[in-house]
Amino acid sequence: MRTDLNSTTQPVKKMAIFNNWDVIANGWYIVCPSSELTRRNPVRSFTICGQRIVFFRGADRKVRALDAYCPHMGTDLGVGKVVGNEIRCFFHHWKFNGEGACVDIPGQSAISEKARLRSYATDERYGFLWVHPEAIPGETRVDYVGLNPGDTKYYVAKSYERSCHHHVTMINGIDVQHLKTVHRLDVDMQLEVSENPYSGMIDFSLKGELPSHTVPEKIVRFFLGKNYEYTMRYHDGSLGCLTMMKGVKLFGNGRLLPELHMIFAYRPLRAGKILVQPIYLTKKREGFFGGIRSQIILGLTHLAFKRLQGEDGKVYENMRFNPNALQPGDAPVAKFIAYINRLKPSPWSLRE
Repeated sequence: MRTDLNSTTQPVKKMAIFNNWDVIANGWYIVCPSSELTRRNPVRSFTICGQRIVFFRGADRKVRALDAYCPHMGTDLGVGKVVGNEIRCFFHHWKFNGEGACVDIPGQSAISEKARLRSYATDERYGFLWVHPEAIPGETRVDYVGLNPGDTKYYVAKSYERSCHHHVTMINGIDVQHLKTVHRLDVDMQLEVSENPYSGMIDFSLKGELPSHTVPEKIVRFFLGKNYEYTMRYHDGSLGCLTMMKGVKLFGNGRLLPELHMIFAYRPLRAGKILVQPIYLTKKREGFFGGIRSQIILGLTHLAFKRLQGEDGKVYENMRFNPNALQPGDAPVAKFIAYINRLKPSPWSLRE
C-alpha cells in the first residue's frame, strides 16, 4: 500500500494497530508445512513478520523456536545442527536449549547472561507449523472452535499474496455491502457481535433471508430454504474462521445440511505484501462412504471460496484503505477496526 500517494489531498490516518505495518499483534502466525522440518533436515530459519527466527525439531519430535542470530557474532542458527533437543551454532559451536539459554561454550565454563536468545511458542495444526511472538501464549490455540482437531479432515489450498495489510482483507467476510455490489448476493443481513476480550476472539454472525428475484436465486432458495446464516470468528487479528451454511436445511424444512468451514491464516511478508493461506475443514466421517462425503464437502468449500476469491482480488490489489467516510451500513467494519485496535502489540512491533 503506497501511503505516500495523495498524501496531501487524502492523507492516511495511522491507527494504533489496525492497518499499521509497524505493529504486530500478539497471535498465531503461520510459518510453513510441518513436513519441511524432518529428521534429515530438522532446522530452518524463516523471516516471520520482520523477525528472523530459527525453528528446529528435537529428538523428541517437538519443534522449538528462537531468535535466529547467535548472540556471539550473529551467525544464523538456521545453518546450525540439532543435538538432542538443543541447537548448536555452526560457527563457534555455542549450544542453546529450547528456552534460548546457552548451555555450552567449547573450552569455557562460565557463561554470561547475555549469551541467550528469546524463545517463542510453537504449535502444529492442520499440517502447518505456527509461531507466537511470546514464549507463553496463554490459553490461545490454533483451533477452529466447534471442531475437534483430532476428529477433523482438512484440505490445504494454494496460498496467495495480497498487496495490502491483512487486517484489511479480513474485513471481507463482514462487509455486507460488497456482497451485493461485487458478488451480486442481494441478501439483507442482520448483525450480531460477540467478543471475549480475554481470549482475543470476536464473532460476527450475519443472518438474512435469501432473495428470489432471479432464476438462480429461486433455485438456491428452493433447495436451501429462505433463511441463510454465516459467522466470522477472528483470533487475535491473525486468523479468520468462516462458517457457512449454518442451520440450513434441505428444502428449508428437511434434513440439516453440513456446514462449510474455512480458516484464513495471515502473515505479513514485507511492507505492502501479505501471505494468505486458506485451509478447508470438515468433520471426519467413518467408513468408505463417510470419507467420500467428507471429500465432497471439502470440494464444495473450495468451490465456494474460489468463486469469491477472484472477484475480491480486483479490489485488494488496487486499494489504499482509508476509512474516512464509513456509513451506518459499515457498522461491522467499524466494530472490527475497534476490536483490532484493542489487541496487545507483540515484542515484534517496531517502537517509535
